Amino acid sequence: MEAIWILLLLFVLIMLAGVYAAVRAVRAAKRGIDRTVHQARRTVEDTRLRARQLAQPGAAGELAQLQLSLRGSMRATSQALQAAAPQDQSLSESLVLFQRLSAHAQDLEADLKRLEQEPDRARLAALLPDLRQRTERITHSADSLRWAVQERTQRFAHDDLDSLNREIEMEAGALRHWTAVEPEEPRTDAGSWPPPEAGARPEAGARSGPEAGQEPEPQRPSLGARSQTEPQAWQKPWQQSRRPENTA
Repeated sequence: MEAIWILLLLFVLIMLAGVYAAVRAVRAAKRGIDRTVHQARRTVEDTRLRARQLAQPGAAGELAQLQLSLRGSMRATSQALQAAAPQDQSLSESLVLFQRLSAHAQDLEADLKRLEQEPDRARLAALLPDLRQRTERITHSADSLRWAVQERTQRFAHDDLDSLNREIEMEAGALRHWTAVEPEEPRTDAGSWPPPEAGARPEAGARSGPEAGQEPEPQRPSLGARSQTEPQAWQKPWQQSRRPENTA
């Protein structure tokens, strides 16, 4: 019975894991589709604005130019911040400032789109200086933030490269340890010093025995040698000593 409950529990867990994986896959696919649709819509909108800028000179063409300038500056700054934020945590304040700037940019873009349908050209021409000034201020702020982020990233890259070069030079020097300058051995000239083996060989005509002027030491009898006066074992007792010729 317990085995049946365990199998049932495993089946339920597998089903839940499958449902969770399916939901995540659907959400990822939906995000991918939304991103693709947004990019396609943005490309179509930019193409339409470029066409209006070229086809409709005057106030309508300038409105399209302002929209293109605003979109390009904000998009480039957003991409720069998103690329640098994961590696640099100090950009959190910059992200907050850019979000506030994005709100002003969205309001300006809404005003520019609304004025595209304005039939009164005189009113549109009167509003253009203010719209141009707002666009320049927003794009200048966005460009300044983007340039600062880019310079900061490049500076960090240069510093890291300099540190890496120093470490590599130290490692290369450690790997080339055999090239260190070693002390030179003393040079021996033929005229000043004799060759090493000259002192080891005896001079010609030199005596191999004791030095000249010293008498040779007397030879000591060996322990096994006997004196000539000592009686030998084979001699008879009367032969060991001579009889005197005259006892008188």
